[in-house]
Amino acid sequence: MAKYLVEFIGTFFLVATIGFAVRGGADLAPLAIGSALMVMIFAGGHVSGGHYNPAVTLAVCLRGKCPPTDVVPYWIAQIAAAAAAAGVVLFVLGPGQAPELNVVHSLIVEFLYTFALCYVVLNVATAKANAGNSFYGLAIGFTVLAGAISVGGISGGAFNPAVAVGITILKLSSIANIWIFLVANFAAAVCAALAFKATHPGEE
Repeated sequence: MAKYLVEFIGTFFLVATIGFAVRGGADLAPLAIGSALMVMIFAGGHVSGGHYNPAVTLAVCLRGKCPPTDVVPYWIAQIAAAAAAAGVVLFVLGPGQAPELNVVHSLIVEFLYTFALCYVVLNVATAKANAGNSFYGLAIGFTVLAGAISVGGISGGAFNPAVAVGITILKLSSIANIWIFLVANFAAAVCAALAFKATHPGEE
């Protein structure tokens, strides 16, 4: 139960930070978001792995470092946390306005940067050569920071199905577009797991 609670807490603060920073018009919103993810990974990584992202959970499971029996409970905790965080932001700031998305462009950038995120997670947090390192949270947080700055204006920069749920509730993205994130994010997770296995032969 502790690991599910940690996943809830970490995802909650990630999505809350996204909501408050974006809805509040923060100049350094990507930095706030990447930093929130980083500190929550450092806080909870030793308990749950610090996924806070259903796509990451899928990638780590396919890599063999998350029991399949944990996948659905992790997803439930992550999505419930995203919905709760979105509810708090809605109460404080009200709904946002969903921008128009180019479907093809959004699919491409969501796939690319979710792949980058999952690939980095697998390498810094699960590879034998990096076991016990102290930089994993920073590397993962900065991957999201890089993605948010680079392509946030194209897709909204979710890179995370739970975040997609949160920004949809916040009306920062149209419900009609949620499939873009789900397809791109989960496909990227599968590809990242395959890429890790191809570049780390022999690792279980």
